[in-house]
Amino acid sequence: MHTTNHAEAAARVIRHRLCGIPLGRLPGLVALDQGYAVQALANRALEKALGPVVGLKIGGTAENTRRLINVEEPVLGEVFASTVRRSPATLARGLFLKPGIETEIAVRLGRDLPARPEPYGRAEVAAAVATIMAAIEVVDERYTDFKAVGGPTLAADNVYNAASVLGEERPFDPALPLERLAARTLIDGREVATGTGAALLGHPLDALLFAAEKRRRLGRGLEAGSFVSLGTMTMPQWVEGPATYRIEVETLGLVELTIG
Repeated sequence: MHTTNHAEAAARVIRHRLCGIPLGRLPGLVALDQGYAVQALANRALEKALGPVVGLKIGGTAENTRRLINVEEPVLGEVFASTVRRSPATLARGLFLKPGIETEIAVRLGRDLPARPEPYGRAEVAAAVATIMAAIEVVDERYTDFKAVGGPTLAADNVYNAASVLGEERPFDPALPLERLAARTLIDGREVATGTGAALLGHPLDALLFAAEKRRRLGRGLEAGSFVSLGTMTMPQWVEGPATYRIEVETLGLVELTIG
């Protein structure tokens, strides 16, 4: 695909994100790396409206989520500053087309994981983590047909990301059994889903390693001070009306979001 077409695809993504227009499959995108090239172009422009990129989200670290969005590997999206809140948070329903709530673990990096020739290992990415927290990702099913839109188009559009709500940050303890941490999703106090950290590629640090490696191969890296939301441990809960959503992650605490 030629650079000109990348620019045309990026312009469509920008209009879609800023005007709330459902996005269809972007023509000519057949590989994920093409989607990431469009993402890079679109996001540099979107930063002018949505603020700087301050984080990364991973879509599809759980196998059932990959099946839901019809991708063979996890997909990365960038997160803009104006879309990030601290718990407890309130967001207006009108900000989204079809929002959903995801129950996540996020980490904040204390050192860079730059693009470089040699691969990263799990111990090295773990050593880069400064803090860890429970988090809600608000995803938005803003596509004409999410099953048909394809991984490259999802990558171009930051994989559904619409907002992030971050819980209390705690110093990262590498001895913490992250894969065994239990998670609960509640709507207005009623438990609707459960899961564990093992949903995140078997271990949350393996999800982080995937992100670091993908960004390394793209020549982009991950920066100290940014956060990485590692994927949902329970199936997305699609918003049906005004409600308070609460997620609880064992040891890490809770996050609350009211959508009205």
